[in-house]
Amino acid sequence: MPITAVTQDTDALTLTVVADFAVPVRRLWDAYLDPRQIERFWGPPTYPATFTRHDGYPGGVSNYRMTGPEGEISAGYWTWVAVDEGHSFEVRDGFASEDGTPNAEMPDMRMVFEFVETALGSRLTTTTFFNTLDELEQLRAMGMEEGMREAMGQIDAVVEDLTAFAAGAGTELQLIGDTQARTSRIVRGTVDQVWKAHHDADLLRRWQLGPDGWTMPVCEVATAVGERHRTEWASDDGEQRFGFTGTVLEIEPPRRSVTTEKMWTPEDPEAAQSPETINELTLIPVEGGTLVSLLITYPDTATREMILSTGMVDGMETSYARLEDEVLA
Repeated sequence: MPITAVTQDTDALTLTVVADFAVPVRRLWDAYLDPRQIERFWGPPTYPATFTRHDGYPGGVSNYRMTGPEGEISAGYWTWVAVDEGHSFEVRDGFASEDGTPNAEMPDMRMVFEFVETALGSRLTTTTFFNTLDELEQLRAMGMEEGMREAMGQIDAVVEDLTAFAAGAGTELQLIGDTQARTSRIVRGTVDQVWKAHHDADLLRRWQLGPDGWTMPVCEVATAVGERHRTEWASDDGEQRFGFTGTVLEIEPPRRSVTTEKMWTPEDPEAAQSPETINELTLIPVEGGTLVSLLITYPDTATREMILSTGMVDGMETSYARLEDEVLA
């Protein structure tokens, strides 16, 4: 159990939890910033968490839900207030409905996470600031302290895994619920470099090609809300063509973009018959480069399974490897 102290201050309206770990600060920091990792310990063992959004920058948002043994859902959100890379971050933490909408009937609180190096590894101090004494007592009565102890007791196993989340592990696929899928890949480059590689037409033509034997003759990049993007891939033998088109819904350079996407073919050039997905791209600085997290929301389970069965993830891995070797090298 990493927790070494829990202190309640009813005058300052705070609850402070101190935990020590036998890993470097960077390893512990990344565990909190990487959605794949934090969801392995944020919820208690019987209420595992799923993060469907985890921005990690001021003004950003995180959305998560914890699922109980009978399928019951307890959802929450963070609003990111401040980030001092590798040292501390501050969020507003609150309750939410299952769709992520903040629950105004429940209290929210300010949480500050501070990471420092120690002789044996690292120390995390988590301070929760409550609005009133009644709210502090209400949340403690709901089991907040016990929940934090159970959740943080799982961190050691996550941070001691030095291979599953490291650079070089390849593109990972995770199914979320019935209609979503998340791909994750650490790319050896800075956030600015990786963002540019996703939003510069000349660079995209060099790496986002999937398997060998294809080119991208059309690459129209959208960089503002409401603009449309369009791409076309063509096989070297000229026998196959297809592409994607869609609209930008949100964009916050260089960390996050949300777009719609529909596949078009010569038989359906306007993509009228293609199912539409929503693609949420988030870039997170981690040890070894930038974590590229892509959450895709499909219209239904059958569409998700159909698209994933095309070898999409393998094609993404080939493209990401090309990005590292030919663009960012």
